[in-house]
Amino acid sequence: MEVAALERFLSPGKGSGLRSRRKVRPGELLYRAEPFAYVVTKEQLGGVCEHCLQRNEHLHRCSQCKVAKYCGKSCQKKAWLDHKRECRCLQNVKPNFPPDSVRLAGRIVFKLLRQSSCLSERLYSFSDLQSNAEQLSEEMKEGLRHLAHTLQLYLKAEIQDASHLPPAIDFFQIFTKLLLLPSLFRVSCCTVDILQDV
Repeated sequence: MEVAALERFLSPGKGSGLRSRRKVRPGELLYRAEPFAYVVTKEQLGGVCEHCLQRNEHLHRCSQCKVAKYCGKSCQKKAWLDHKRECRCLQNVKPNFPPDSVRLAGRIVFKLLRQSSCLSERLYSFSDLQSNAEQLSEEMKEGLRHLAHTLQLYLKAEIQDASHLPPAIDFFQIFTKLLLLPSLFRVSCCTVDILQDV
């Protein structure tokens, strides 16, 4: 289905949604696009390619960070724009390793800084995602502030002073938009695919 056949709508108290402008057959694919940002969880690292997410016993690891692994040169080259700045951050925090949510937020920050768009943003951009901050308890907000601080430390190799970032890039707000995601995920602006069995 083409993007023109879908429309966004607001659902008070629930955020935004998508609906078809025409009748849909059962099982029909409505829309497909590459995700805006995704990460392989710490538990899955080394078992799947960081780019295509295929399982492979003979992965080649990044010679710099020694964390990211790829099927081969082709996947590594395709992933380089997303991995380049992350690679420096991973090297900088060794021997520590950031939580999956921090790695994902880092990739989102780098993508926003590059002003890189993807097809999934034809329907929703990352800025369109609803923040859940107003529904959070103070305890949960404190936990997200801790994650935002961890993100700032993780990104230090690439972003020395977060105060120089554009106002649209707020570390705390990024986490309020990712709040409801499961532990193994990829985000495609308004959709979340669970990748437990990649």
